[in-house]
Amino acid sequence: MIKKPIYITQEGYKKLETELEYLKTVKRKEVSETLKVALSFGDLSENSEYDEAKNEQAMVESNISQIEHELKNAQVIKEENIDINKVSLGSKVEVKDLEFDEIEKYNIVSSVEVDPVSGKISDESPVGKALIGKKVGEIATVSLPDDGVIKYEILSIGK
Repeated sequence: MIKKPIYITQEGYKKLETELEYLKTVKRKEVSETLKVALSFGDLSENSEYDEAKNEQAMVESNISQIEHELKNAQVIKEENIDINKVSLGSKVEVKDLEFDEIEKYNIVSSVEVDPVSGKISDESPVGKALIGKKVGEIATVSLPDDGVIKYEILSIGK
């Protein structure tokens, strides 16, 4: 099976490394302590604290495994390789919503880095897909699931 690379910004890579370190050093210890306390309550057949702690442990280990996979398959996008002539993965884009006459800023990132609150949208999202490959002055048309359409004019592209 061919492993598909996960394209990620340097910032996103560092964030994943930090999260992995936290899960391995801090969160694992917390869950281990919770398990010890729950075990001290005795009878495991009716011990909901123990069940919750085991579930949390499984979730932490699953998250660790997922992040390790992402880091192992990560291909870091170097800032100097980001093309500012057209929107691409890693671009910082300023657009104008033509219907509402509002300026919006997006950072186009991979799906593992998405954070809509800080303007980080996936290159696989409807808006991301519409913006990819566009140049300053071009119009990107986004088709929404409810049959709506948003049109954005590309105002600037940066790194």
